[in-house]
Amino acid sequence: MKNENMTKKINWHRAFGLTLTDFFKDSNFEVRLEKDMSVKPQFLDVLIIKKSDGKQIEKLPDGLEYLADYNILTYKSMHQALVSWAIEEVIGHYVSYRKIVSPSKQELLPASDFQVYAVSTRYPQNLLGSKKKPNPEIEEIQAGVYKVSSKLICPVIILVLSEMLKDEKNAVWQLFSGKAEGFEFGNVHYQWHDPSSQSLLNQLYKLYSKEGVVMSYTWDDYFRDYPPEEFLKKLPYEAILKGIPDEERLKGIPDEERLEGIPLEKRLEGFPPELIKKYLSTL
Repeated sequence: MKNENMTKKINWHRAFGLTLTDFFKDSNFEVRLEKDMSVKPQFLDVLIIKKSDGKQIEKLPDGLEYLADYNILTYKSMHQALVSWAIEEVIGHYVSYRKIVSPSKQELLPASDFQVYAVSTRYPQNLLGSKKKPNPEIEEIQAGVYKVSSKLICPVIILVLSEMLKDEKNAVWQLFSGKAEGFEFGNVHYQWHDPSSQSLLNQLYKLYSKEGVVMSYTWDDYFRDYPPEEFLKKLPYEAILKGIPDEERLKGIPDEERLEGIPLEKRLEGFPPELIKKYLSTL
């Protein structure tokens, strides 16, 4: 049972990280996954780093408007609880990472260069309190977005994906909302930046099915919306040809077309001079 849960955890986290990688593709932010933060392996879920190049994203999902130069992010999937210990843990990652990227321990980069995020699919009641009696140390900024403010710790933004508004800019969050209608909304509205990343929908659909979430969106719908031929059209030729053996690529191409554009000296490379002379003598 323990191994099964660990597998599910890795799958959800990996899918979440890869989807964020797709979201930030070609933007002025870079995403790194499962960053090792210590000598004794302790992995941070997602690291989002601002770059000097790349295009700015016009409409960020709710909560990501607080992105700084370095963003340390932990994620809890639909069967995990975001508790106070998880907040302490991600703050520990922030402290470690700030030391790593700073010029020295005596000359740390300013705290304003960093933002800590705790992302949870389900509402973390033990941490946030009930809606009627919320945790006084945590402020609700907008639907699904909360802020931990304390003079003793760095600011932490908490994102509750199951509470996010069904808005087109939140489509990436809806894919991980833990709700069938949220996944279906995300599937319709999220625009994949890398065509090959679209296969993550496959993995997410299976993960939701394992969790017992009943979808009105079926495999037939998936293959109707994303037929293989349409998927292949979006891939670069190099990616398509990579998986085809050389002999298969050349099938049906006449010999003269295969040799077209290849200089004579190149065609003759590898043939012994005696063999070439013997052939020429027959002409």
